[in-house]
Amino acid sequence: MPEPKIPTDENFMVNFKKNGGKFLYCSEKSEVLEIFNQILNENNWNSAEACCFDESLKEMFQTDDLKFSTNSEGAFFLSTCEYLIANTGALLVSSNQIKEKKLHELPHDFVILAATSQLIDTIGEGLRGIKNKNRNKIPTNITTIKTFENKEESDFMSYGSTTKNLYLLLLEDL
Repeated sequence: MPEPKIPTDENFMVNFKKNGGKFLYCSEKSEVLEIFNQILNENNWNSAEACCFDESLKEMFQTDDLKFSTNSEGAFFLSTCEYLIANTGALLVSSNQIKEKKLHELPHDFVILAATSQLIDTIGEGLRGIKNKNRNKIPTNITTIKTFENKEESDFMSYGSTTKNLYLLLLEDL
């Protein structure tokens, strides 16, 4: 008998948490803002500088004390992602989010805003989705973020991966 197929959202959540990510589910935009403020308080980032390349995110998360820049030396990196990959618990990002920066050039701490409609089963689906969404100009610098906690050096599967402390704000949009 084949094993029953786990729903995509549940599969992503299990694998993402196994990778060490911090998963925060939000049912509406006001909840996203509330949780974002809690993350700022928890990490003492209230008056910090955040690295962010997305103007709509800067507008959405603007506070009196938080400053935004494109400087990679910020306290944390605020961004969206292309897709959430369920079978690995990874995030697919491209030059649309990280420009031409390598992951190791960005701050160690990430706060990512994503929507439930971005959940997919495999990286192949994500690559096809990127190609279909961006027919005129396919983004470059496509990569995954999949290691969210420091692993033992002997862990062969995470060799060469850049470890990030990642908060995922997942907004219900379906």
